[in-house]
Amino acid sequence: MDPTREYGLTALPRDLKVLLNGAKNNKDPVAVMVDDIHLPDTPLARKVVDYARNELQEQTFNHSMRVYYYGMWPTHALPEQFPDWIYSDETYLLACLLHDIGTTKKNIRATLMSFEFYGGILAHDLLYKENSAPREQADSVAEAIMRHQDIGDIGKITTVGLLIQLATIFDNIGGHADLVHPATITDVTAHYPRKGWSSCFASTIREEIGLKPWAHTTALGGEEFPKGVLNNKLMAPYD
Repeated sequence: MDPTREYGLTALPRDLKVLLNGAKNNKDPVAVMVDDIHLPDTPLARKVVDYARNELQEQTFNHSMRVYYYGMWPTHALPEQFPDWIYSDETYLLACLLHDIGTTKKNIRATLMSFEFYGGILAHDLLYKENSAPREQADSVAEAIMRHQDIGDIGKITTVGLLIQLATIFDNIGGHADLVHPATITDVTAHYPRKGWSSCFASTIREEIGLKPWAHTTALGGEEFPKGVLNNKLMAPYD
């Protein structure tokens, strides 16, 4: 397969309204459970799961796994909703596991770069240099990590990049709630509990902005974004 397609680098519009033809969703969401979705068990996936579990605090690791499951259901359970989204499960899992690696206590202070950009560099090195992953796969993961908070409606983004944007927005602020069945939320959070994720992530946002007032996170609103995370009504019952 063409590496562009295999590793989820196909360009898609950043504007979700274009993808959904102006509707909230193209089909009513169906309940999809964790057991319905394949979790890659390749040597690389296992290594990165162990790495993420060791490096990330529990709330962040659980968030990363929820992002995987929330992002996977469209193409697996509702292929008619997003028929052109092609990518490998492994590549998306790697991006999910590593998308917040730049927010650890060690890494957030290790650089003056915004956490997404430094995280992308760390992820690329981990995959390509340390684990001999294909360069195109490492490129896709790093690109998605660097752009997962690059929210907007002009231009294009990779398939994996858009998936991780949708899933993080959903888990962090309850955005695009109409795309996911409530039973899916209940099951995913049962497997990977939030454990106060909203307050945990809001604290991380404020910590980075305090350390780096120029951080890319400020593009989402230095005050508005953490308030939006704390006011996540969709996920409040599970926090």
